[in-house]
Amino acid sequence: MATVSQRGALTPRHLTRTGERLSFIYLERCVVHRDANAITAEDAEGTTHIPSATIGTLLLGPGTRITHQAMSVLGETGAAVAWVGEQGVRYYAGGRALTRSSALAEAQAVQWANPRSRLSVARAMYRLRFPDEDPEGLTRKGLLGREGRRVKDCYRAEAARTGIRWRGRKYVPGDFSAGDAVNQAITAAAQCMYGVAHAVVSSLGCSPALGFVHSGHELSFVLDIADLYKTEIGIPLAFDVAAESEEDVASRTRRALRDRINETSLLDRCVDDIKGLLGAATAPADRDVVTLQSDSGELVAAGRNYDGSDAYEGEELLW
Repeated sequence: MATVSQRGALTPRHLTRTGERLSFIYLERCVVHRDANAITAEDAEGTTHIPSATIGTLLLGPGTRITHQAMSVLGETGAAVAWVGEQGVRYYAGGRALTRSSALAEAQAVQWANPRSRLSVARAMYRLRFPDEDPEGLTRKGLLGREGRRVKDCYRAEAARTGIRWRGRKYVPGDFSAGDAVNQAITAAAQCMYGVAHAVVSSLGCSPALGFVHSGHELSFVLDIADLYKTEIGIPLAFDVAAESEEDVASRTRRALRDRINETSLLDRCVDDIKGLLGAATAPADRDVVTLQSDSGELVAAGRNYDGSDAYEGEELLW
């Protein structure tokens, strides 16, 4: 097996698109290593090979150990890696992004920096969630009020559909078992959706912190994106799982959500929604693009020394 220093860096052309990857894989109580371009998970039952290029996010739960070589191949193939709590409930730390372009990050910053465009994106997010309503002209307070009403209506409708007695949304931070079965399922679905949204946001190179509805948290934009699919996917699925049985609700919810994500091609949709909301065109996927900023919005080639008679015709390489 070649060493890291002997391998050439993969270009974006070689990487599997975010929408074509598995949404997430959760591992616990095993040793994660590398075998060629796959990672291996070894535990008491044997060794499992997982193609690294097919992973959206690898969730490492309690009892996992991962080698430097495994992290190397995951970084090369653009897989996100997150260290999480038992059964993926808590998020502790994450890895690098898949993208090589700053286009979406810059578009996000531009939209976020202007209060008017920030509100415009928030209204666009509301339209994606509730296409039967037009939020044009609504203030922030108006958007929050309507969103709260629609979510309450969704809870009531799903309770009536599944025959579950609904006593209201209850979640005690740090005490997952405090809620009833359906509340546990809703919490588990939300946590999974946050992880999936975080994987897509990070893989596109966006800032998880610059939110348009949420604010003040390092994952504000992640919460924004995850909420786009709450009433359509997360809440109905949670009620379905809870209606089937109250046993092992959290694990069953995660597995059901994983299947639903694949069935609905949610990763592709999530990528398209983010691009549409930010209104940005991304750089070509077959090469790295690095430029320098100049005056009047002009971009010039990087890696050259511009200390010449004509500042934009210097041919001397900087390195």
